[in-house]
Amino acid sequence: MTSTSQREAIKGAKVLMVGAGGIGCELLKTLALSGFQDIHIIDMDTIEVSNLNRQFLFRQSHVGQSKAKVAREAVLKFRPSINITASHANVKDPQFNVEFFKQFNVVLNGLDNLDARRHVNRLCLAAEVPLVESGTTGFLGQVTVHIKGRTECYECQTKPTPKTYPVCTITSTPSKFVHCIVWAKDLLFAKLFGDKNQGNDLNVRSSSNGSEGNNSSDASKDVFEQSPHESPDQYARKIYDHVFGHNIEAALSNEETWKNRRRPRPIYVRDVLPEGERNEGVKYEDGVGSIPSAMGLLGLKNPQEIWSLSENTRVFLEVVRLFLEKRDKEVGNLTFDKDDQLAVEFVTASANIRASSFGIPLHSLFEAKGIAGNIVHAVATTNAIISGLIVIEAIKVLLRDSNNYRMTYCLEHPNRKMLLMPVEPFEANPSCYVCSETPLLLEVNTATTKLRDVIDKIVKSKLGMNLPLVMQGLSLIYEEGDDLDADMVATYAINLDKVLNEFPTPVTNGTTLSVEDFQQELTCNINIKHRDEFDEEKEPDGMVLTGWSGPTTKSEKSSSSSNGDSSSAAGAKRKLEEVSEGNGKNKGIAQEVEVNDEDDDVSVLDGFPETNKKKRVQ
Repeated sequence: MTSTSQREAIKGAKVLMVGAGGIGCELLKTLALSGFQDIHIIDMDTIEVSNLNRQFLFRQSHVGQSKAKVAREAVLKFRPSINITASHANVKDPQFNVEFFKQFNVVLNGLDNLDARRHVNRLCLAAEVPLVESGTTGFLGQVTVHIKGRTECYECQTKPTPKTYPVCTITSTPSKFVHCIVWAKDLLFAKLFGDKNQGNDLNVRSSSNGSEGNNSSDASKDVFEQSPHESPDQYARKIYDHVFGHNIEAALSNEETWKNRRRPRPIYVRDVLPEGERNEGVKYEDGVGSIPSAMGLLGLKNPQEIWSLSENTRVFLEVVRLFLEKRDKEVGNLTFDKDDQLAVEFVTASANIRASSFGIPLHSLFEAKGIAGNIVHAVATTNAIISGLIVIEAIKVLLRDSNNYRMTYCLEHPNRKMLLMPVEPFEANPSCYVCSETPLLLEVNTATTKLRDVIDKIVKSKLGMNLPLVMQGLSLIYEEGDDLDADMVATYAINLDKVLNEFPTPVTNGTTLSVEDFQQELTCNINIKHRDEFDEEKEPDGMVLTGWSGPTTKSEKSSSSSNGDSSSAAGAKRKLEEVSEGNGKNKGIAQEVEVNDEDDDVSVLDGFPETNKKKRVQ
């Protein structure tokens, strides 16, 4: 039975729930059935067909609607007396600031990405509101409690990051299918349909290679620029012949590369499709409704079947044509999305054609989507277990029952018949730049690196700041925000392109930069250490940041990243000491499984090194 104090704490609590997906649906239902009366939900996503097998508050008729709002309506049908406020919005939007967070007694996370988790963690620290964090991946999951001044914050320990691969391997000598996926997704798709001005890693300058759709007048142009005289079909064939034919022939000219490797074979459209099919596109009728998929138009119905080289070729040509004819307004601004059927078809076909060239086994669209989207399929039961554990910890937080806070891992114990392993929370990491004042160290070549690189690669990417302000001593050298006047914006734009040691007061060895994000109410100091040279493969940013608890990877790193092969297992973050059972508490060994998503788009993670054992919070 629930005690009177528990009932009163639950009834009087104001709860913020961030995320209304796999965990969020279960969590909202459990909160409502547990007696919570005042719940606020934030979620920016809309419902998709793929959500329906585990997000049980949603139905087919809800597809395309706001997750937060539909979840609210569904729960109010069986708990009409409670107050649920739903916001279809991004938790990083400015209205959800520190003052907004201060109105809640506890924040419950069911998020699907590291960036948003870090943002919520910082707002909770600034607002001094307890945070209950969670995540699942397949049959694994965890619930952790983070309270300022009593436990570690979410960022006190290293987080998993997708595995990366050297650019030279991706672009020149792939040996695994995942290499082909990374090439197709991060290079070819991005170059064709994304920002045309991005760095060129595809040898995309035209040459006299006999590709269809080329003529001598185009010899100095970027192959990825569609000429006025080219139809979408001609353009698609030109791209195909260049990247799968001419580029491979060019690579073969370097004999040294292939001394100890299997030589790839160039592939041209004329070699794959019969002559009669070379200029025949699939016909479809224009009309109201969704844009057709290449698979549907070509009669390829089973996503788990492996397409032949000719089928992959037809899909490639058809997808390019569909993008140019039906989604032309999006071309130039697209990024890969695993829920974009055409994008998945393009990456699958492109990766398979490249794999065929390099003698790598082909994969089905189902498999390719899993690798490209880092999918570990969600298990509804795990979501339900984790949601129940979140509510249990939330009640303890409301009762301020700190002696019984637990971080619980849904993970099979290696030696005992245990699936749920609760352990006491850890103390804050004294070197955490988020919840302590420990400065960071940035090794950088101050004579060649621009401020823009530091802002983009360090302050925003690694430190997760949204609207940074950078001070050098008493001088403000950079700031972002909507309230800046035109003169200030112009000055900061000029500063971005300055090399660090070219500022009036040079940023050089021994300089300390103070970086703030007013939205997150986070400030940290970065000590600068000049360094002349960096390893391009191991240190692709040309900078090394130490003293932070950001993502860690294994030794393979590059500027072209992937989220790894879908067969990789989620790794252990750290091991806790085994506690004897003589003290009457069932603790045992636990390994933290850091999970990035609560949905079926979970990042596949590599293992983590052990960290030093830390004193538990009593």
